[in-house]
Amino acid sequence: MTVSRICNRSAVVTNGDETILVAAKRMARLSVGTLIVTDRESGNHPIGIVTDRDVVVRCVAEQLDPAITPVSAVMTVPVKTVREDTPIETALTSMASAGTRRLAVTNEDDELVGVLALDDVIELLVEEAETIGRLLTKQPPVWA
Repeated sequence: MTVSRICNRSAVVTNGDETILVAAKRMARLSVGTLIVTDRESGNHPIGIVTDRDVVVRCVAEQLDPAITPVSAVMTVPVKTVREDTPIETALTSMASAGTRRLAVTNEDDELVGVLALDDVIELLVEEAETIGRLLTKQPPVWA
């Protein structure tokens, strides 16, 4: 199974020049905790990521003014990416290696097509476990 099956295709984007205040207001309005920063000059290519935690730790805690501080000052670069045709297991390995809970998902042209969050993988595992549970309820294993 590939990342394309479970990634969120409604990635919310920003650019590095936007202020933290504007970005944070969009995050609140859309109820998202992550914005993918894209390079507008070269198309829809992800160049960074900013999370609500980045806003708190790198802006508010450092006493930066969110009304004038650009997203580029607090975003994580480079953003970790994975192609949409990547197996989910490989994506999980990438998350673990990078120590991140989110990956930007790109197409064959390295353009942003979505975001894969650890929560998406957990939801898939829960669905699969429920399916197995229903099967076992209808047909118990032979060793039971």
